[in-house]
Amino acid sequence: MSFSPEKIQSKLQAKGLDGWLFYDFWGRDPIAYSVLGLEPSSPKRRWYYYIPAKGTPQKLVHKIEAGKLDRLPGEKQAYASWTALRETLGRILGNAKLIAMQYSPENAIPYVSMVDAGTIEMIRSLGVEVASSADLVQTFEACWTGEQLAMHREAGEKIDAIIAASFERIGEHVKAGKKLTEHDQQQWMLEQFKAQGLFTADGPDVALNEHASDPHFEPSPENKREFRQGDWVLHDVWGKLTQPGSVYYDVTWVAFIGAEPSEKHQEIFGLVRDARDAAIEFVQKAIAKQEPVCGYQVDDVARAVIDKAGYGEYFFHRTGHSIGEEIHSTGANMDNLESHDDRRIIPNTCFSIEPGIYLPEFGVRSEVNVFVSEESAEVTGKIQKEIIRIGA
Repeated sequence: MSFSPEKIQSKLQAKGLDGWLFYDFWGRDPIAYSVLGLEPSSPKRRWYYYIPAKGTPQKLVHKIEAGKLDRLPGEKQAYASWTALRETLGRILGNAKLIAMQYSPENAIPYVSMVDAGTIEMIRSLGVEVASSADLVQTFEACWTGEQLAMHREAGEKIDAIIAASFERIGEHVKAGKKLTEHDQQQWMLEQFKAQGLFTADGPDVALNEHASDPHFEPSPENKREFRQGDWVLHDVWGKLTQPGSVYYDVTWVAFIGAEPSEKHQEIFGLVRDARDAAIEFVQKAIAKQEPVCGYQVDDVARAVIDKAGYGEYFFHRTGHSIGEEIHSTGANMDNLESHDDRRIIPNTCFSIEPGIYLPEFGVRSEVNVFVSEESAEVTGKIQKEIIRIGA
C-alpha cells in the first residue's frame, strides 16, 4: 500500500488515536521506512515524523541531517541539542493524549516492538500515553491488492507443480538405484524456480526421516543423506514471482518412498491434517459470520487437536505466520505459543496454517496458505489429504 497521510489519519480517527509517531536512529525501525515509503537508511541522529489524526504531519530532524525526511509531506523543524529535541517534540505532539508507536506492551508482539524503552519513557514524560501500532502496521503493511493475490496464485500453481515433479523425480532415482541426496534435490528444485520465474531468498527445505523433525532443516553438500526405499520425505517450499510487489506462496508436503507408510506415519499425519483442517474451518466460519477472530485463537484450535492426542510437546512452533512480500510479513500470526498474538485477522491478508508433530525419528508438517477477504477465507492452493506414496 502506497504511503498516504490521509489514509493513515482516517484509521487513526476510527481507532480513537491522536496520532502516529514514527522514530528512527541507526535504522532500528524497518517498519517506519516501509510504511512511509522511504528507502531504508541508518541515520546517525534521531528523526521523528508525526502524523496527527487531524492536521498537518510534522517532521523533526537534526540540523546535520536536515534532509532526511524531505520526501515526506509536512512541516519541518530542526534541532541540535537534546534539550531542543525534547522541547520541540513536546510542541509537535501538542495536546495529544494517546498516540501509536512501534511498541508492544510487555513485548507481547515482538515483530512490531521496535522503539526502545527510553524513547517510550520520554514520550510519556511529555504527558502522552503510547499505544501499540500493531494493528495499524497490519493495515498498511500486510494487506494485499488484487494484483498481488493474482501473483500469489500464479506462484502457487508453479510451486505445487514443482513439488509434485520433485516427488516423481525422487521415485525415479530410487527405482533406478541412482544416488540422490537431499541437497541434490534442493538444487534441482531451485533450477526449476529459475526456469519458472520464481524467487526465494533461501530454501527450499528437503528433509528425510529425522531431518524432517527440524522445522528449519537446511540441506548442505556436506550432508550426504540419500533417498532410499522406506524413507520419510518432507518438502517445505516457499517462493514468489520475480515481479515487483509479488508476494510469497509457502507450503509443506510430506511423502513416503514405498507402497505403504507405517501405522505411526499414518497416525501422525492424520493428527496434523486434522489440526490443520480444524484451524481452517474455525477461520472460515468466523469470517463468514463476520465475527472477530484473532491469531492466538487459531493457534489454540490447531494445538488442541494435537494436545488431546498426547503429542503437544512435539508441536513446538506457532501454527502460522503472516505472508506478504517477505515470507514472514507484519500481519497477525497464528500464535499463542511463541507470543500471544491478539491482533484481529483483517480482510485482504494472508497467512499460513502449518501445525506439526516432530518425533525423534521423523517429523510431519502440513502447510497451506489462507487468504481472507471481507466475507470469506479460502485456501489458495492444493491441500494435501493423504500421504504421497512415492514410487508406489
